[in-house]
Amino acid sequence: MHMAEHYGVDVLAYNSSAEQVAFAREQVAAKKLDDRVTFIEDDYRAIDEHCDAFVSVGMLEHVGLAHFEELGQIIARSLRPDGIGLLHSIGRSFPNPTDPWIVKHIFPGGHIPSLSEIMRVFEPQQFSIVDVENLRLHYARTCINWLQNFEAVADKITETHGEAFVRMWRLYLAGSAAGFEAGSLQLYQIVFTPAGNNNLPFTRDYLYENRRKGTPD
Repeated sequence: MHMAEHYGVDVLAYNSSAEQVAFAREQVAAKKLDDRVTFIEDDYRAIDEHCDAFVSVGMLEHVGLAHFEELGQIIARSLRPDGIGLLHSIGRSFPNPTDPWIVKHIFPGGHIPSLSEIMRVFEPQQFSIVDVENLRLHYARTCINWLQNFEAVADKITETHGEAFVRMWRLYLAGSAAGFEAGSLQLYQIVFTPAGNNNLPFTRDYLYENRRKGTPD
């Protein structure tokens, strides 16, 4: 919605959660952006469109390490030769199994990858990595804000899901914030493009030009 509202792009957004898709469609309709933003309730493996930009936010952690190369194949068939991709994922500084408690209670089948593991998405498709940024401290603050919002409605959540559920998610959010602050968790944003795309900026000046002008970045 931000991209459509501020940059006029057309967006197809895939999501396998019926509840999230329903909520997102309500938001798009309220902002009168439904002519440019379409939310599709489906698995990412069903993507068959071609696009100028492929953006994956907070999904790689749930794909499973065994499917990283398959995701890369889907991106490669979708992204135009002069297109740009962005992959945003929680990560680690080195390969390590995800905590068994997290896998059992929070994200079944999830895996928090290192940068070397994330390259399994890109290297088989010979993507060029354009930029890598670590937003670890930003995400620590995000987790703290989530925890504060969670605590504000903890009583209501207890009524609907029980005390054990509240304790479990309180531990998860607090532990995640601590992990990002301590540096055991990272937050990677990786910009990439198909090999041979030379339609790229020579410097990072474009990242800051909009801020100098006071327009959205």
